Amino acid sequence: MTTRREFIQKSALGAAGLTLGAKSYSRILGANDRIRVGVVGFSDRFRGSLAPQFLAQAKELNFEIVAVSDLWSKRREEAVNYFKEKGITVRTARNNDELYDGKDTDAVIISTADFQHALILAEAVRAGKDAYCEKPFAETMADAREALKAVKETGKIVQIGSQRRSTPNYIAANDYIRSGKFGKIVMVEMSWNVNQPGRWRRPSLTGVIKESETDWKRFLMNRPAQPWDPRKYLEFRLFWPFSSGIPGQWMAHQIDTVHWFTGLSHPRSVAANGGIYLWKDGRTNFDTMTAVMDYGDPADKDSGFQVVYTSRFTNSAGGTKEIYFSNGGTLNLDTNKITSEGGLEEKDASSMKMKPNLLESMDLPGIKIETAANTGSDPMTYAHMRNWMECVRTRNKPNADVMAGYNHSIANIMCTAALRTGEKATFDEARQEVLAGGKIFQY
Repeated sequence: MTTRREFIQKSALGAAGLTLGAKSYSRILGANDRIRVGVVGFSDRFRGSLAPQFLAQAKELNFEIVAVSDLWSKRREEAVNYFKEKGITVRTARNNDELYDGKDTDAVIISTADFQHALILAEAVRAGKDAYCEKPFAETMADAREALKAVKETGKIVQIGSQRRSTPNYIAANDYIRSGKFGKIVMVEMSWNVNQPGRWRRPSLTGVIKESETDWKRFLMNRPAQPWDPRKYLEFRLFWPFSSGIPGQWMAHQIDTVHWFTGLSHPRSVAANGGIYLWKDGRTNFDTMTAVMDYGDPADKDSGFQVVYTSRFTNSAGGTKEIYFSNGGTLNLDTNKITSEGGLEEKDASSMKMKPNLLESMDLPGIKIETAANTGSDPMTYAHMRNWMECVRTRNKPNADVMAGYNHSIANIMCTAALRTGEKATFDEARQEVLAGGKIFQY
């Protein structure tokens, strides 16, 4: 009988063309050599933000885009025209076998469907490429483990697209919390709310794309074989197991700050529920969800704090919020202010013969996260892309290395498991598996 792991590896080698253990095509780079970059997935995210931020500093840092791999012929044509308008000639590849056979790339930017990120990253580093890989890192633990193993084996420079780690206000918040001045975190509240019925929908494209114009088998990679579905190809964020939807797209960004600020790798447990309450358009991922996560030392049940995460597509009130609470006050990454709000005041402390505990107010560097679609004006991605480009040259560890992606994936998958099973999700450290109701969670 073929095990799940064997299936994943065979599928990756066959349908996806992963060159596991393949010969590295990378040059031995000198300090002044131009770094040649390939694009894996000419997506809306790539052209809307990743490309503008890369190109804005490519000349200064001596980088260039030389090739684009995309399964859809339309995207390849669009890539040629996009770069031609900028005076750049690119080679196109129908798949990643063709991309790496060209032997003209030193690094890649990965911006494909969510479920493909991890295995395409494993393929890239084993082909000798450094990589900037969009989040979510992985949607299943099997894929996450495979990618982590490949990155560790090859030692390639990998930046996960968790841009907050390169952003001044978040860097300042991390420094402040780790300094001990904030005190013990007692709770975190996070939200991401929009009112966008068209979010992640591509009706104008799903009506015209043809299976003959792409490679559906390669697209599926190790997901279950099924008939051609243009919605799952173009609107994958609405359908499990091609995407977890809200956890992978939005929670991945926000929960990463919890791991970063605290040094914790993942929740101890997650309880969650949600549903498709309004946008009943055939999607299988929820339009509304709430998760309650317990964080702390697994060996110390008396330690820890709670994270409450809420998100909805159906009403934008509240927008995006990330608020950290201690006994002394509040750190608010929406307002970029640290205040004594909610801290222990004299009137309440004295009755218990305690001293008041009130944080000194201060401002964090100002930058606001918008919930609208990404545009070329994206200072977070600019800084994050620059950090990766500089690390490709220096070989230093980037701000959001592979472990940042691996850990946010554990949290995302625990949340997805709780949402889809109705059971509390936990994590088995020994097996590196997410459990729901004591059973390994699988799609």
